[in-house]
Amino acid sequence: MWFNIVLLVVSYLLSYANRPKPPAPAKLSDFNFPQITEGTPQQVVFGDCWVSDWMILGYGKFRTTPIKASGGK
Repeated sequence: MWFNIVLLVVSYLLSYANRPKPPAPAKLSDFNFPQITEGTPQQVVFGDCWVSDWMILGYGKFRTTPIKASGGK
């Protein structure tokens, strides 16, 4: 009986030590946003149209929130 308990504990420790590591969450510096530099002329678009060159003037509210989804109905 003691052998089974020791084997169970050793098995648990080995599986805990060899578990895959979770990936690190993305940082804001990992995103590659094309940003303007000072003095660059900015395009002003009214309505919907296709623009060949685009820049991002500002971005924000990149927060980490857990995704909560149920698997069943």
